Amino acid sequence: MATFSVVVSDPETGRSFTREVEGQDANRFMGREIGDTVDGTAVGLDGFSVEITGGSDDAGRPMRGDVKGPNLSEILMEGGVGFNPDRDGERRRVTVRGREVSEAVAQLNVQVTEGEGSVAVALGEEEPEDEADEDDEADEDDEE
Repeated sequence: MATFSVVVSDPETGRSFTREVEGQDANRFMGREIGDTVDGTAVGLDGFSVEITGGSDDAGRPMRGDVKGPNLSEILMEGGVGFNPDRDGERRRVTVRGREVSEAVAQLNVQVTEGEGSVAVALGEEEPEDEADEDDEADEDDEE
C-alpha cells in the first residue's frame, strides 16, 4: 500500500502545507506523471485541483520530468533538478527517478491550480475570517 508525504503549495500566498496521504487517496496519484492535474480531495482540498510538480523517493533522489516511467535512471546532467554544477561546463552522471508516480515515491510536490477560497482554511490550518469581524474593524477605524 502506497503512502506519500504530499507538500501542497499555494502560489497565491507562497505558503506550503504537508499532508500524509495513504490508501485510496494515495492511489489517486499512482500512475500519474509530473504536470498531470489531480482532484484536490485526495489531500483534503474539496473544490480544488492540484498539479503534480515533482517529488523524490526514500533515498532523496528527485523525480525528473524528462525521464520516462517510474524507474531509476542514470543520466548525464549539466544542471537542473538533481544537480548544481560548481563550475561552467561541469557535467555529472546522476541517478534520478522518472516522472511517473509509483510506490517508490516518498514525497510528492503539488501546486494548487484551481479553486475558490483560501487553501489554508480548506486544510484547517487557519480559521475562516468572519465578515462580522471585518465590519467591526471597519467601525473601529471610523471612530479614530
